Amino acid sequence: MTTLDPRVLDLDCEAEADRIAASLRQALRDLCRRGLVVATSGGIDSSVSAALAVRAVGPTHVFCLLLPEREGSSATLARARQLVRHLGVRHEEQDISPTLEAIGCYARRDAAVRAVFPEYAPDWKFKIAIRGGLEGRYNTFHLIVERPGGSAHGVEGRPLAADQLFEIVGATNYKQRIRKTIEYCHADRLNYAVAGTPNRLEYDQGFFVKNGDGAADVKPIAHLYKTQVYALARALGLPATICEAEPTTDTYSLAQGQDEFYFGLPVTQMDYALWARNHDVPADGLAAFLGITPVRAARIYHDIDVKRRTTRYLHRGAILAGTVGEVQG
Repeated sequence: MTTLDPRVLDLDCEAEADRIAASLRQALRDLCRRGLVVATSGGIDSSVSAALAVRAVGPTHVFCLLLPEREGSSATLARARQLVRHLGVRHEEQDISPTLEAIGCYARRDAAVRAVFPEYAPDWKFKIAIRGGLEGRYNTFHLIVERPGGSAHGVEGRPLAADQLFEIVGATNYKQRIRKTIEYCHADRLNYAVAGTPNRLEYDQGFFVKNGDGAADVKPIAHLYKTQVYALARALGLPATICEAEPTTDTYSLAQGQDEFYFGLPVTQMDYALWARNHDVPADGLAAFLGITPVRAARIYHDIDVKRRTTRYLHRGAILAGTVGEVQG
C-alpha cells in the first residue's frame, strides 16, 4: 500500500475479542494451565488484557494482581481497583515499595540522580525524557527534576551520560521485575498462566523490561495497535475512566507520557507511523497524512528502525553454546 487512511486501524471488535479469547483457551490447553494471572495497573492495556481473559475463561479462572509502589499514581491504582470490581475477578493488592526499598531500588537510583543533580533530595520528583531521534540525531536521554513547590530544572539541559542512564534504568527496572516475580508466584500456586500486556507499539519497539513486563506465557494484545486496544476497551464495556485514560509510564515520580519517555510521538500518530512503516507507505505519504514535512517523516521511519534493531535482544531467549536437540524444536 502507498496511501494512509484513518480507517486502516478499524477493527471488528467483537470478532477480534472472540478470536483472542479462543486463542487464550487454546494456549491454556497447550500449557496445561487452568486459568490466567493478569497484573492490572489501571492502564488501558492491562485492563483490556484482563477483560479478554475473563471473556476467554470466565471470572472464576482469572486472578488479577494490583502491585502499586510509592511513586505510582493514585489515579491508576483507583482505576485498577475499579476494574477488578467491574470484572468480578479474584484479586490481591500488594504494595511492593518495602521490597523495592530492601533490594536497593530507590537508593541506587537516587545516587545516580545525584550524580547529575548533586542537590537532589528524596522529596524531589524526577523523570527521564528522550530527545533527538525525530530531529535526525542520535537519541539521548535527559533528566528532569522538580523541587518541592513545583520549580522545574533540567528541562532543556542535564543530559544523561550512558553510565548514568543505565544506572537509573537498571535500578528502576526492579519495579517491573519484582512485579513479574509476584505474578509467577501466584501462577505457580494456582497452576495458571501469566498473561503479558504489551500492545503492538511496545512489543515492536522494545518498550518493555526483559524478564520484567516483557515476560509472560501468553500476550493477547501484542498484535494490536494502541488505537485498536482503546476500541476493544469500549467494545468490551470497560468503565469510561479506563477507556479515556491517557497512556503513561507510571514509573517515575513525575507524571510522564509514553511519548515523552520513549516513542517521541503521541500514541495515535505513532500508531499510524508504525502501520505505515509496516505497509511500505513512502515517507511523503506519512508526511501528508500527519501534516509534517517529508524529512521529519523519514526521521520517524529511521527512529522506528533504530529502536527495532537496538532492542531486538529483548525478544531473544538465552543463547546456548551448544545445541540441545531434545529440548529445541
